[in-house]
Amino acid sequence: MRKLVPFFLGAAVLATPLVASSAASAATTTTSATSGSSLVSCALSGATGATATTIFAPTGIAPGDAVDDTAGIQAAIDRAGAAGGGVVRIPSGTYVIDGHLQMRNGVHLDGAGRTTVLKAGPRFLETKHWFGGYPLVTTTGMKNVTISDLSTDASGDVLNAAGLSNRLTQWMVDVRRSSNVLIERVHARNPFSYSIGVISTKNFCVKNSSTLGPQVDHYNQLDGIHVNTSSFGDVVGNVVDQGTRTGGDDGLVAHANFGDVHDVRYVANKVRGGDRGSGLQLAFTEPGARIYNITVQKNEFYGARWGGVRTGTFGSGVVNASNVLIGGAGLGNWFHDGTGNAVNLVGSVNGVTVTGNRACRFGTYVVNTGQQNTVSGNVESSTTSLC
Repeated sequence: MRKLVPFFLGAAVLATPLVASSAASAATTTTSATSGSSLVSCALSGATGATATTIFAPTGIAPGDAVDDTAGIQAAIDRAGAAGGGVVRIPSGTYVIDGHLQMRNGVHLDGAGRTTVLKAGPRFLETKHWFGGYPLVTTTGMKNVTISDLSTDASGDVLNAAGLSNRLTQWMVDVRRSSNVLIERVHARNPFSYSIGVISTKNFCVKNSSTLGPQVDHYNQLDGIHVNTSSFGDVVGNVVDQGTRTGGDDGLVAHANFGDVHDVRYVANKVRGGDRGSGLQLAFTEPGARIYNITVQKNEFYGARWGGVRTGTFGSGVVNASNVLIGGAGLGNWFHDGTGNAVNLVGSVNGVTVTGNRACRFGTYVVNTGQQNTVSGNVESSTTSLC
């Protein structure tokens, strides 16, 4: 996140439960909804992505050479979209992308696993996507889309993107102004912007994917999985590591920028926050924008400089968070080996429940005094005995 200023206004550690909150009353429902096989699933969003099965094989592409493969892959995506949907399957290998792949309605872009690599080529920064940024692949304006079983590499270690004013306009894997989008087993590397971003989108699922923070010290403000002004989403089962260099920022973000973020699950992720960020930040930019109905369960947060789960602002933003559930019966989070506090929710926060979590060498649990906030049944230790 850019220039976020954490609040420290009159925060209080709540050691005993207050009155029952709406988040607390939702805990039983959430527990049953995320138990068993549905824990790492698209249970809240219901996102299925593309469902068509007809294969559209790209032509004129070859892995491992220095030739731009953008046109061949884009042509297959366009053919599948024109046919009402289909699967564009990319074989194993590294493919040079000097353009910006634009998904179409009903299309599934599918690789052979991590060994299918879409890699920004030497001319990648010479052109922009029509929305104004530099995505490797974007869903802008589309619905019923899946991207799965591939790696993306923005070549941030070799491209000179640090001075670009629109570097953060679009992101490496860019889910934007879309609906019913599934991102599954996508592995993002060498970023110079956010690695996986979801903006102005409804019904999305980012599942079993991974991000790796900056590989060089040219950049800052780099987040792992960044959800901005979106709703009804699942961020589940991902591995996010922002701690590789000094430019690593927040691992996960819910960002109320020009509108609300609501009804999003962050479940069963392993997250190392960066030197400039936190594990999960609830971030606010515009006055009046809210974050509500957020579930944070069974995650491992570690290594971040600015805490585990926290609120923060930049610009003219004001914290306005409600109905946030962190943990729950048998669904607590594990915070370890970081600085700041495991939980630091301050500003206007209401209906917050923090229970059943474990903090080892990672501060304490701070929730601002508000309506129907509950902090209870958590463990914290400065030694290795509970870690």
